[in-house]
Order: sequence, then structure tokens, then C-alpha cells
Amino acid sequence: MDFHEVTRTEEMEKFRKEVGAWLEHNVPEEMKTPVEEEDRSEERYHFWRQKNKELGAKGWLYPTFPKQYGGGGLSGEHLAVLRDTFEDYRAPYAHRPSYLAGVLLVWGTEEQRQKFLVPLVKGEMVGFIKYTEPHSGSDLSSYESTAVKDGDTWVLNGSNAFPGGHEDETNAVYFGPMLTDKEAPRHRNLGFFIIPYPTPGLTFKRMRLVHGEGQCFIYLGDVRVPADHLVGGDHQGWQVMGTALEQEHGGQGPSFHRDAPIDNILSYMQQHLKERKSPGGDPVLQQIAIEAYIESHVDTLFAMRVRSMYYARMEMQWEGPMGFLYNRMHGIRNVGRIRDVMGMDTLVGPHDPLAPQGGAQDAYQRSSFILQHGAGSLNISKVVLARRIGISRTREQAAPTPATATSFSV
Repeated sequence: MDFHEVTRTEEMEKFRKEVGAWLEHNVPEEMKTPVEEEDRSEERYHFWRQKNKELGAKGWLYPTFPKQYGGGGLSGEHLAVLRDTFEDYRAPYAHRPSYLAGVLLVWGTEEQRQKFLVPLVKGEMVGFIKYTEPHSGSDLSSYESTAVKDGDTWVLNGSNAFPGGHEDETNAVYFGPMLTDKEAPRHRNLGFFIIPYPTPGLTFKRMRLVHGEGQCFIYLGDVRVPADHLVGGDHQGWQVMGTALEQEHGGQGPSFHRDAPIDNILSYMQQHLKERKSPGGDPVLQQIAIEAYIESHVDTLFAMRVRSMYYARMEMQWEGPMGFLYNRMHGIRNVGRIRDVMGMDTLVGPHDPLAPQGGAQDAYQRSSFILQHGAGSLNISKVVLARRIGISRTREQAAPTPATATSFSV
């Protein structure tokens, strides 16, 4: 396998041209991905929600998922071409892809797959993670939001921070754990629920963060959901959630890998060197840029190895978490490197006409906060890796994923 790029076979090049033609025909300039998060307008949001449905109808939204659930039944190479071509075109591929899809393949009943998985894969429904509680951060085993059985329904109460969401959504779901048994031991006291939005009792408030307003608080006040909205058993939520987290924490590997911040550092240095401006010829800053470049290739190798193992249905333990942690640490180091190389240009925002590279470096500085906290804190990533390689108090096995626990070709 070529770890560096999508294999340029005749079939893949034909598919790339097909994807490129679709983008040219369907995506106007004003709907491309903006540099600044806050420039993502309401119009753009709804435009891409509609395009999700069109991609879903073609089997391109979840291209490797089985056709029986609305997927394309395509290969990992097709998915890489899709992401690569969308990136070249500055178009957001698969607006809000959901880890819920993999959870349903592993843990869902056939009825749940038809009810939730099919509309997700077709782009008719969008799923948002509902994990973090305000009081506990990354410690999901200390969950306090409750689910109480009442006849054929569950009554949910609690709150969460940082999920996505949109006021005008008409067919969305939140998914994640709820405390079903206060007397049961940790890891055996949760259920994993799918919660429709809009639904009575579920409200949210937009969070204004350094990197934008794409996240919110959600509040559940006596929200009622039917019994079939519980995935797995009512004491099995931790295990079900493990499948979602395994995918999020690197157990699936990226389908396509590009390091835009490193490309920007190198192009900035090269342009200034050509123009005989500082810092192009500074040997110290050249060394910093080269270190970042080398690390980026190491990051790519780790990421693509995991992806190849995933598609080969190989048992993974430490490979996914190691690649995921390295990627986060590499990204954090790059935040400082960008400041070292670009100096005050780092702070020139996307709306300034003199901003280098359209202000991408400033947007990256602000969005980099998520590298320390997204998908759990860095400490969580380190603990997961320690448990996989046997240097923690406990040893942990990888949670099941669609590749290891099903016969589906995903």
C-alpha cells in the first residue's frame, strides 16, 4: 500500500473526474469552505445539508457502507478520492458525519438500523455527539444525566456541553450515554440513547468560543423517548459507547490525510526566500519548518497504517490510539512553529486584505484549542494508549468496530 497518497489507478482517476464534475456543477464559489468559522452562514449550512441528501442518494455520503443501508458499497480508495477531491475544491465533505452509524452497525437491531442508520447514511438525518457533562469533562464514567424507565418510554434529564446543533434542524438526533441505574457499579450503570431533535423538553444554547459558535449546551428536561431509542441493554451503555470512542480515538484511521498547516508553513518560507525577505533564508527557522515537515510525514504513515489495518479487518490495540495521540501532539507543536516562522503575520485575521494565505494561520491558532480537549483531553488519549500497551494499572482491549465485529465492508 502507498501510505502517502491515493493510488492513481485508471479506475480511481475516472472516479476522481466524476467527483470533480459533480462539484463543478453543484457547488458555487460562495458555498465553499470559508477560512473563518464565523463566516459559515445560515445559508451555507442549509445548502450543505441539502447537498448531504444528494450525496447520500448517490451513495457518496457513507461510500464504504453497505448498499442495503443506503451506502455506496465502495472501497476505502473511493472514500479517499472523495475526501481528496472535496479538499482540493474547498468543499466540506460529508457535513456532520456521525459515529452513530458505526455504533448501529455493531450494536443496533435490524429495526434500529432501518429507523436510524438508513436516514443517516442517506443524509436525511444528522447525528450529534452528546457526551461531555459540564461537571465532569472527559470523565464519562461519572455520568449524572439520568434515564428513568416509565412504561414503554424513557424519561431523560440532564445537560451536556460542546455538542453540535442547529436551531432550524428538522430531523436530527443526539446520541450518547445516560445514567440508568444509580446503584450499579461504574461501567455497568449506563444506557446509550438516541434522542431526536426537535423533541419536547430538549433545548440548547449556542456557545461562543474562541474558534467559533459551532457548539452549544443542550438541556434535557423530562424528555421522553421510546424504548427502541436505547441501543444495546440498559446497563450496556459504556460498552456501546466504546465503539463510538474507538472510531473517534483513532481505531478507524483517516480515510484521507492532508496537513494544511505544514503546507502553509513551507509555502510561506519558500515565497519569502524567493523574494529575499525574512524569514525565508533564516537557517534556524528553516530547521523548524523541516522538523515540522518530517513530523507531518511520520503522522501520515501512522494514520494510513491504521486505515489499511482497518480495511484489512486486522485486530488493533495500540496502533490507533498511538496514531491519534501523535497527531494531536504534532498539531499542538505546529501552533508554536507557525508563530516562530510567521511572527506577527500569525495574528493577521482572515478579513484583513494583507493576511498571508487568506488568514489561515490565524484561524488555525484559534481552532487549535480543540487539539487539547476534543475527543477527550490529552490525558485521556495517554491513558488509553497506556492501557493498550500494558503500562497502566489495567489493561484494555480495543472496543469492537464495524471492521472487527461485523461482516459489512466498511
